[in-house]
Amino acid sequence: MVFTAVQIATLIQGEIVGDERAEVNAFGKIEEAKKGQLAFLANPKYEEFLYNCKASIIIINKSLELKHETQATLIRVENAYSAFATLLNMYQEMATQQLKGTQDPVFIHPTSKIGDQVFIGAFTYIGENVELGNNVKLFPGIFLGNNVTIGEGSILHAGVKIYHDCKIGKNVTIHAGSVLGSDGFGYAPQTDGSYKKVPQIGNVVVEDFVEIGANATIDRATIGSTLIKAGAKLDNLIQVAHNVEVGNNTVIAAQAGISGSTKIGNNVQIGGQAGIVGHIQIADGCKVNAQSGVTKTLKTPNTSLTGSPAFDYTSALRSQAITRKLPDLEKRVAELEKIIQQLKVNA
Repeated sequence: MVFTAVQIATLIQGEIVGDERAEVNAFGKIEEAKKGQLAFLANPKYEEFLYNCKASIIIINKSLELKHETQATLIRVENAYSAFATLLNMYQEMATQQLKGTQDPVFIHPTSKIGDQVFIGAFTYIGENVELGNNVKLFPGIFLGNNVTIGEGSILHAGVKIYHDCKIGKNVTIHAGSVLGSDGFGYAPQTDGSYKKVPQIGNVVVEDFVEIGANATIDRATIGSTLIKAGAKLDNLIQVAHNVEVGNNTVIAAQAGISGSTKIGNNVQIGGQAGIVGHIQIADGCKVNAQSGVTKTLKTPNTSLTGSPAFDYTSALRSQAITRKLPDLEKRVAELEKIIQQLKVNA
């Protein structure tokens, strides 16, 4: 598909500088884009590539002051990164919407309800009383257990497994290999040292506009629901345990783990490989640095933490700075001890 600068500027509410008739049919990175491609510049570190870029159209921030002339047609917007993301989403939606119908072989239980314009890829299993909203896209190898519901416009990529009774909202994206609704890690210690499994009879509820990365696992609740609220974004390889709640628009980076019954507030940011113990709460807007270990409830909103166990970000940085100086401090202390000893001898 070919788009002109005018069409693109209309979509992202941008201002054209250059040839309005310039055309593109693909995307390219600012440092290597070619004629016929669309690029963007948001990070000032890449500005040097702007002036020699071969792209036909480049999206830039309105605030950018050019140091040299450019070969490309420019489209100025308030936020180049956000505008480019909007275009990529539109492009992806156009490609996805073309997928319709049911491939063979699949199994669809006769009690299931399938909406309009749904795509069901080969080797998909759809159990009893499953409900699929309009425009749902199921890529090959999907498993949907009994009583699962998938809201309108949601996309499940290859190999996703959704256990029985789980509910997925509208416009949710779940990437390949993720598992939702497997049993929570619940075992009761016995007097003989063994463990008795506690049945996990709850479910997982994922609200609207959530995105879950590849090979993530979200356990079903013991009783009630493990809840991922609207707008949350979960990266690849994340573990969310039973009865956890993840707040609206919270983002969690890869390999983070959240233990059971922890409640995470809205707009929280959790870095990669962070570990959070169970049965605590994290207030709205908190930021947990990568590889941090959170062991206590965070009651104050917008707190930033780092370290393991995690504590106040600024204090942690000071401690790290002091730690790096320990060898020098040890040497200085030894020298002071020698001086004191010499003073005692001479006294």
